[in-house]
Amino acid sequence: MPGNDIDVYLQPLIQELRELWYDVVQTLESSKNENFKMRAALMWTISNFPGLGNLSGWNTYTQFACPTCNFDTDSCRLKHSRKWCFMGNRRFLESGHRFRLQRVHFNGKIEQREPPIALSGSDILKQMEGINNSFEKVPESNAKGKRTRGKIIAEDGLKQWRKRSTFFDLPYWKSKLLRHNLDLMHIEKNVCENVIYTLLNDTEKSKDNLKARNDLRKMGIRNELWADENGSYRPALFTLLNTKKSGFKKDIFLQTLKNVKMPDGYASNISRCVDLKQQNLKSMKRHDFHILMQHLLPIAIRNVLLDKVTAVLIELSSFFRQLCAKSLSPLDLDRLQSRYFITMNHLEMLFSPTLFTIMVHLTCHLADEAKLGGPQQCQWMYPIERYLGHFKSYVRNMSQPEGSIAEGYLAEDALTFCSQYIEGIEIRFNRPRHVDNFPVDRGSANSSSIFPQVGNGLGARPESVYSLIPGLLLLHYDVMQL
Repeated sequence: MPGNDIDVYLQPLIQELRELWYDVVQTLESSKNENFKMRAALMWTISNFPGLGNLSGWNTYTQFACPTCNFDTDSCRLKHSRKWCFMGNRRFLESGHRFRLQRVHFNGKIEQREPPIALSGSDILKQMEGINNSFEKVPESNAKGKRTRGKIIAEDGLKQWRKRSTFFDLPYWKSKLLRHNLDLMHIEKNVCENVIYTLLNDTEKSKDNLKARNDLRKMGIRNELWADENGSYRPALFTLLNTKKSGFKKDIFLQTLKNVKMPDGYASNISRCVDLKQQNLKSMKRHDFHILMQHLLPIAIRNVLLDKVTAVLIELSSFFRQLCAKSLSPLDLDRLQSRYFITMNHLEMLFSPTLFTIMVHLTCHLADEAKLGGPQQCQWMYPIERYLGHFKSYVRNMSQPEGSIAEGYLAEDALTFCSQYIEGIEIRFNRPRHVDNFPVDRGSANSSSIFPQVGNGLGARPESVYSLIPGLLLLHYDVMQL
């Protein structure tokens, strides 16, 4: 993997982008009957968070991991968990908010700071002054003179800016407000994973464990959750227990996910990911976490958690669902962001500091990026990941993956082109779908374009299905809900 040296591979692309900017094309504007100079520019980059660090040059593994907050990132080193947490969410609230004066429920301090200000491209270039771009890896040698793999010698210790990004060679890059996108797909997956496995009290992935409780003692907050000398501690408000006294809430939560049924093509079979024997979720993909966070989590937790915990998690789910809408307005995003800052502080009051990783902190900046970049369908990595997954299926020789992908792509492109000129065979362009809901009489001369017959009959339903219809109608009737 190129890692931080990816700029070497990007040099041909940067050269072509510079040519597209400087080599203008005279284009006719038909409405005014005038010519104008058309240029082509790169809008932004889309990658996961480690890839963002490789493209921008910002070190995403330190206490200043957030590229938006820059050196004003609020972080805290957890001694027992041995990781950085990002809990300073009160600084995003209004100046007179009551949460700013509360100490015990947060980090034990009064918050009086202003929100961090996003830097412009010119400010970032000033920070990069004096950085020497060196793309060679110097292996560290041990006492015996043998080479040690995977270790790189740093010239002057740990640096936050590891290089000057090659994208600043583009003449317009420093003037852009949005240069490197925060990928909502990976952020949502990590946030949902942190929350779900913490609720289930998973032994490996839970953020509420003995180390987290010892960190609370070290910080001097929430003494009711501290572990005793024997290492035992009481369950938190958000922990799903599976005892008779608690009402087997974990079983109810998992059984709800096990029984869910989705429309065809809407999501994968999430019930296969539910392990009732081990009382856990496994083998879940990123899109499964997407569906779980936005649609299934508010339903599954409604009767198994306390109201104040349920309300906060429903607000978290609503934030992602509204952020992924197909149409967004700046006013709605302002209201959504201000409400989400309050939600983050409620989460900080309930959950352990270990939950607030850098991926959870990045959610505070998603609404600002949506104002600049538009709906998330143009910014997340779902189509890119699917396209890359299709390329990976071409690989037959693991020692030469690039050549396998190139040969497979050319072969499929040629076969697809030729197959459109062959009649009487089934290809992907005329193959019927798994569930064919197109009009039955499409293509017929007697077909009606006003009332087409859509779908196929499934036959008679059992009487138990018809008996549920009156109850469902009354449940969704507005008058009955008053």
